[in-house]
Amino acid sequence: MTRIISGAAGGTPLAGVPGSLTRPTTDRVKEALFSRLDAFDVISGARVLDLYAGSGALGVESGSRGALAVELVEFDGKASAVCQRNADLINGVLGRKAVTVHRSKVEPFLDRAAADAVWDLVFLDPPYPLDEEALSAVLLKLAAHLAPGGVVVVERSSRSPEPAWPGGMDRFAGKKYGETMLWFAEPFVPDAIGDEDVPSVTGS
Repeated sequence: MTRIISGAAGGTPLAGVPGSLTRPTTDRVKEALFSRLDAFDVISGARVLDLYAGSGALGVESGSRGALAVELVEFDGKASAVCQRNADLINGVLGRKAVTVHRSKVEPFLDRAAADAVWDLVFLDPPYPLDEEALSAVLLKLAAHLAPGGVVVVERSSRSPEPAWPGGMDRFAGKKYGETMLWFAEPFVPDAIGDEDVPSVTGS
C-alpha cells in the first residue's frame, strides 16, 4: 500500500489506482527522490505540477511536506478519481485546498496554461509506452513555465534513453534505482563567464 512518507500527513495510506492502469513509484524510489529534493530545498512553499499523476502520490507527498500549491494532471477517469480522493485527504489534513486535480491530457493542459503560469517543481512519470518524441514535445512546452531555480523530475525505465532536453532546460543529475531511472533538470541560464570556467556537473 502506498503511503505518505513524511510531513503533515506522514504515514497516511493513499488510495491506489485499481488494476494496471498506472505504474506507481515505489516507496523506495519515492523516499530517495524526496530525500534529494529536500537537499535541493525546493519543496517548502513550492508551486508543484504532477504530470501523468496516476494516483497523485508524488504531488500529495509534496503537499504534505509544505508545498504551497499542487496541481495533479491525469486523463484516465479511474486514476483521476483516485487523485481526487487523495487530494481530498491531504487537503483535509492541511485544512486548506493545497492540491487541485485536473482531468486532462498533458499537452492540452500545458497549451491552456496561462502565459505567466510558472511552477517550481514538476514531476513527469509518463507511461513507458510514451515515445521519446512525445516526451520531448511535453518538455518543450513545459520549459516556458519553469520558475527560476525550478526543478523537473522525469521518471523513466532504466532501459529508456535520456530525455532530449529542450533549449530552455538542462539536465544536472540522474540516478538509477533498479528498473527506474530518475532524471533531474533545471531551467537553462546562459553563463556569463563562459563554459570553460565552470566545472562540469555529473549526475550520480
